[in-house]
Amino acid sequence: MPVEVIECEQGTPEWFAARLGIPTASEFACVIAQGKGGGESVGRRTYMYKLAGEIITGEIAEAYTNPDMERGKAMEAEIRAAYEFENDLTVQCVGFLKNGRKGASPDGLIGNDGLVEFKSCSPHILIQRMKLDNFPPEHMAQCQGQLLVSEREWTDCVLYWPKMPRYVKRTYRDEAYIAKINAAIRQFNDDLDELVAWLRQRQAA
Repeated sequence: MPVEVIECEQGTPEWFAARLGIPTASEFACVIAQGKGGGESVGRRTYMYKLAGEIITGEIAEAYTNPDMERGKAMEAEIRAAYEFENDLTVQCVGFLKNGRKGASPDGLIGNDGLVEFKSCSPHILIQRMKLDNFPPEHMAQCQGQLLVSEREWTDCVLYWPKMPRYVKRTYRDEAYIAKINAAIRQFNDDLDELVAWLRQRQAA
């Protein structure tokens, strides 16, 4: 299925409208999560209820934010410029990518094959990531999910914090992991359809 590029600024009403009612990469970790004994996780169920509410009401669920996230957003333009300079490349900002009933909002496109994701990171976590020198596991589902949605080949995850050195780690497509995400999304959307149908029956009763 061709990737639809929706040109809008992230965080605007147009951006929220584009993602309404479909699972997006920032929440793919919830989509693939399993609860105890292999059952449904609380995170998956809660996310499904939020999307069902969006579909029924036509209104986006309130997004979580905190001071660290707001600080990260404020710094993102500065970090992007430094990343472009250090790597001699141009980051193409993008609003929302949609591929069937799944979407993603990467922080930028690079050439024809790459993506970039900027993440503010508390100093102690940033130090840990630099020492381990591995791709941040807490961002793996989102970043591999972005590769699934965008049909691109690699992504750079850039971790940063004021007065700290930046850490950049690249990951390439993990086809087995991407297949796992894709299968989980299909099942999630099937379950979401059933829930929405049940809610509409309740409305009509």
